[in-house]
Amino acid sequence: MPQEQISKHTQRIAIVTGGSSGIGLAIAKKFIEAGIRTIIIGRDKAKLSAAKTELGALCHPVTQDLNDLDAIPALIHRITAEHGPIDILVNNAGVNMKKEFADVTDEEFERILLTNVRSVFAVCREVVKGMLPRGKGHIINISSMAAQYGIPKVIAYTASKSAIEGMTKAMAVELSPMGILVNCIAPGFIATDMSSKALNGDAERKQKVFARTPLGRLGEPADIGDAALFLASDQAKYVTGVVLPIDGGNSVGF
Repeated sequence: MPQEQISKHTQRIAIVTGGSSGIGLAIAKKFIEAGIRTIIIGRDKAKLSAAKTELGALCHPVTQDLNDLDAIPALIHRITAEHGPIDILVNNAGVNMKKEFADVTDEEFERILLTNVRSVFAVCREVVKGMLPRGKGHIINISSMAAQYGIPKVIAYTASKSAIEGMTKAMAVELSPMGILVNCIAPGFIATDMSSKALNGDAERKQKVFARTPLGRLGEPADIGDAALFLASDQAKYVTGVVLPIDGGNSVGF
């Protein structure tokens, strides 16, 4: 059905945080191709504008710094008032920091946790308040290989993504009886700007990535988009509380 012919009353509504680039943009693109009205949240107006141009009429950019926790309830209320109840939430926004363990400051550690954990919790809480009365909804969190095994020099990022996986399981157990399915995707090494920064200039780390990935290559952002669309679909109606690696076998590679 053409996008313009889909009724707002039957159309599903999604939020993708960090949806203006990389994995978030790929997820938003897959949703929009499936006719899902998608709100992308980010801090960079220029990137959001470019994403809107690329994705078209079903893309609705919202500029917001999710580190401002106090602003999140009003943000979700405003989105819901404008677009309708939220059916799908993808918590993709996140930051990384590569630094020797002993050199990481308390402030740096807290900054990573603020973006990657505390803001995710706050957004989930506010969206769930709207899902509970309707008795349905999909929440998809984004983790990382850093939560699957030990990776040096990313202690704060590892702690944050391990927390996301634990939160996913706890949320699924509590919310699934009310019809809200909660799952997590753990991307492997995907060809994005973030992975480029982590691998370029570190030949040893790059070699390790390819050596332990059975498929022998980086994944594409669209691979994560396909997984997110599946988890948000009726085909996954009996799937909740899982952490799904999309990693070319990296998490089980030798």
